[in-house]
Amino acid sequence: MILADFLRALRQLGDPRFRRVLVLGLALTLALLVAAYAAFLALIQSFTPDSIEIPLVGPVGGIDTLLGLGSALFMLGLSIFLMVPVTAAFTGFFLEDVVQAVEARHYPDLLPVPRPRLMDALIDSANFLALLIVVNLGAVLIYPFAGPALPLVFWAVNGLLLGREYFTLVAMRRLGRAGAKALRRRHWVQVWLAGTLMAAPLSVPVVNLLIPLLGAATFTHLFQRLNAAPQG
Repeated sequence: MILADFLRALRQLGDPRFRRVLVLGLALTLALLVAAYAAFLALIQSFTPDSIEIPLVGPVGGIDTLLGLGSALFMLGLSIFLMVPVTAAFTGFFLEDVVQAVEARHYPDLLPVPRPRLMDALIDSANFLALLIVVNLGAVLIYPFAGPALPLVFWAVNGLLLGREYFTLVAMRRLGRAGAKALRRRHWVQVWLAGTLMAAPLSVPVVNLLIPLLGAATFTHLFQRLNAAPQG
């Protein structure tokens, strides 16, 4: 059933509303990363002398250029790590557009719900971004000991986070925050498995940029199915 939810989301990728959210999320992410690198480079250059005096050698110049190249490599590596969580955070701003597109196509009988306030969306996205970064930084400490199980650990950790956040964000539109958490607790295994399905492609370049979009759509289907299921 979870795979069916994902495939339904995948088939809707051509929806113009999906493409709009994807383009906006990527554009904002790239703009933020470029601005962060420019600020980082300006900070380095402001504190770097034109040359330094080395005993027995004399003045050596080009230090700012060397540090600039080093910072470019550092930011490139950092951007690979941050691209997905930052894109996910920005996509969260437009989550409502994705969910509405899914509901309009697959659940046309649902009553409309008011859009969340901008400040609430900003807070939820910022919390999601911070949680993703902090937990992944903490997980780096155990990755060296994971051995061949490293991919499984990565998928499990990020699957737990993605499932928790996406399901809550989608469900609380109709159930409120408390109702969303209660439904998530009752079906936490399915939510975690669905999150893990989203986390698996995170290690695939380019494909991972689609995950925030597919996650929002997949968890919309998952929520509708679980919310309609009889309570045991």
